[in-house]
Amino acid sequence: MYDIPQRPRRNRQSAAIRDLIRETHLTPGHLIMPLFVLDGQGRREEISAMPGVFRLSEDEVLKEVRACMHVGVRSFVLFPAVEEELKTPDGSYGAHPSNFYLRIARSIKATFPEVMLMSDVALDPYSSDGHDGLVVNGEIVNDATLPLLAAQAVAQAKAGFDFIGPSDMMDARVGVIREALDEANFTQTGIIAYSAKYASAFYGPFRDALESAPKSGDKKTYQMDPANRHEALREAELDADEGADFLMVKPALCYLDVIRDLAVHMDRPIAAYNVSGEYSMLKAAAAKGWIDYDRAMPEMLTSIHRAGASVILTYFAREFAERYQAGNLPR
Repeated sequence: MYDIPQRPRRNRQSAAIRDLIRETHLTPGHLIMPLFVLDGQGRREEISAMPGVFRLSEDEVLKEVRACMHVGVRSFVLFPAVEEELKTPDGSYGAHPSNFYLRIARSIKATFPEVMLMSDVALDPYSSDGHDGLVVNGEIVNDATLPLLAAQAVAQAKAGFDFIGPSDMMDARVGVIREALDEANFTQTGIIAYSAKYASAFYGPFRDALESAPKSGDKKTYQMDPANRHEALREAELDADEGADFLMVKPALCYLDVIRDLAVHMDRPIAAYNVSGEYSMLKAAAAKGWIDYDRAMPEMLTSIHRAGASVILTYFAREFAERYQAGNLPR
């Protein structure tokens, strides 16, 4: 026998012992389910690049929310798939009272008042240019975009959203939105800021889902350089100072170090977006038989939570919750 004074394997020798010392506990209550919504009734359109994810009309959205709530998912973020004829250079449909996105939000909150509903604030779903900000002479202009975002945010608060989600990465937009909400007496409507949103290659399936890719150029002048880490802390500090209630990192998997940095240094809850490309590549590998999906999916989510994200936006939310409720997660 060897003289080995410390044997860490003693603490891993059975499921019961592993349960006793498990450090990270992910539950459905930590997850926000993204839902793609479109106008009309009876519409359920599968997104080819995202197997198992659909664009949903109002009646179908209510069915999906009910099914998610049955397994413990109570938080949702909505993204609109807007018809091309409704898009304009200034994205004004985003704040229009007849916007189907706002109507669907009202319907969800009327049917399920207990859910947490998060919005998306940016021009790109409504912009004929496909950018998150206003385009003037080929430039995405910052300051002229801010009142347009604030108008969206107030319209969304009126529709019943609990949290506003500015995803545009314009400078100072959190402060402008906070001021607009407070002036409109929506002091209890919170802000989940996309504080460190990187110019990532992993957004491709999402843009296909909403047909919102830029008509020209790219988003690198406002989304962050994937090579930068310290800049994320600066962005997060600014958003916190301007009134953000949550700080988000997007994407998640390639930026676990950034999630950890924000979790250590900031005094706000940290959210992370497990984005469409991360979802689709795991689904594709599983379809090929290259990976054990039932083990890899919860492992992926646990890694994000372990890094420091209190909240995870993920298309896996319902599937994870179903397995969690049934006690079928790997141990």
